[in-house]
Amino acid sequence: MKTTIKISLFAASLLLTACKAPMATVVQDQVKNNLPAGYTQNQEKPADSTQNSGLVPWKEFFNEPHLSSLIETALKNNQELMITLQQIEIAKSDVLYKSGRLKPAVTAGIGAGLDKAGRYTSESAGDATTEIKPGKEMPDPLGDFSAGFSADWEADIWHKLRTEKQSAVAHYLATVEGKNFVLSSLISEIAENYYDLLALDNQLDVIRQYIQLQQKAVEMSKIQKQAAAATELAVKKFQAELAGCKATEYTLLQEITEKENTLNALLGRYPQPIERDKASFLSIVPKTVYTGIPSQLLANRPDIKQAELELQSAKLDVEAARKAFYPSVDISATLGLNAFNPTYLTRIPESLAYSIAGDLAGPLINKTAIQAEFKAADARQIQALYEYDKSILNGYLEVSNLMSKIHNADGYYQLKSEESKELDESIGIAEQLFRNSRADYLEVLTNQRDALEARMELIEAKVQQLNTVVAIYKSLGGGWK
Repeated sequence: MKTTIKISLFAASLLLTACKAPMATVVQDQVKNNLPAGYTQNQEKPADSTQNSGLVPWKEFFNEPHLSSLIETALKNNQELMITLQQIEIAKSDVLYKSGRLKPAVTAGIGAGLDKAGRYTSESAGDATTEIKPGKEMPDPLGDFSAGFSADWEADIWHKLRTEKQSAVAHYLATVEGKNFVLSSLISEIAENYYDLLALDNQLDVIRQYIQLQQKAVEMSKIQKQAAAATELAVKKFQAELAGCKATEYTLLQEITEKENTLNALLGRYPQPIERDKASFLSIVPKTVYTGIPSQLLANRPDIKQAELELQSAKLDVEAARKAFYPSVDISATLGLNAFNPTYLTRIPESLAYSIAGDLAGPLINKTAIQAEFKAADARQIQALYEYDKSILNGYLEVSNLMSKIHNADGYYQLKSEESKELDESIGIAEQLFRNSRADYLEVLTNQRDALEARMELIEAKVQQLNTVVAIYKSLGGGWK
């Protein structure tokens, strides 16, 4: 039986070295502390914090049946979301690993060996004269058989391991917020692509209506030519306009196919038709958006929360790196049975063997590696602070810009609606004048082109209206709850 306890003779020097450990750079959240009370400079008082569209669940915000069905499918099948979920599992495993380091590592095992020393060595000479029983020498070669337990443990006297675990927990929570951000982005991306697809469907319908209109114009110009009321030039111009409209039709068909495939990719499936209701597109009324107050972004937006948790994790990493300068206490122990013959293992307490050892050790000379790690951790902490500040600033600016865009997009749509209505009415007037030879073909073509352009721009204005609402819903942190 043997018991050993080892304590470093350099304890005083190590403790003195630990006192000289560098201090972390002090960082402050400047942007967070200076966050304005409202989203506009002329806002005298904060908005009502009880009304915030970012708090509305996506099923209530996007209540159109076809769109809701698409989102439900994406939440089950989207590959990017599945990848993010695995990142969470990786971070969770890291937390378990750091937790395990706080506890002793206990192992169990059995061993067998054979040792044969040279006959004319001090070891062999000593064994040869040793008797285990009267008249019986030590066996040669000498066996070594053992069975037992061993334990190793780093005593976390400076809370270095606990700090590393806390950092891992903060990083795990950050990955959860990262998943929430992917969720919010995915939902808004599906909604935007869905509205884009409806807009393309309506533009295709408009082009086909104008193709029919141009076909009638060609026939009318031919009749006018036969009656000597128009020339061959008018016929050619109308035919050219008809060919241009048909070319645009093919372009829109290709864009529709690509947009459908984009949506199918987000849904994690191979190309197939996207169910939708295009008839009511222009009559869709955009949701009324309430922004709440800017400070709610800190709790609502997953990307800001993720950046905050990563900053917290980085600060803890700096603290853990600083504690690497301190001496560590390692304790090891073994308990088991040991004998040169396996039949003697059962002879207790003669075959009982155990040991316990403690080491106090720390860096004394050439601390370049841990100094470099500390500086890197300190730099990552400052980097994380800037990322956090940037996410807050970008979030505030996004909401502020989009609120202004909603107001301007509404006004733009109203005026485009009036323009389109007036130009649609002017087409019939121009055609009537052309039939009565009171207007030439150029006036008819000009009116038709203007009306077509205005109608296409009206559809674009509507999709801009809807997508702006989707964008601000995401900017307010909506979609992941």
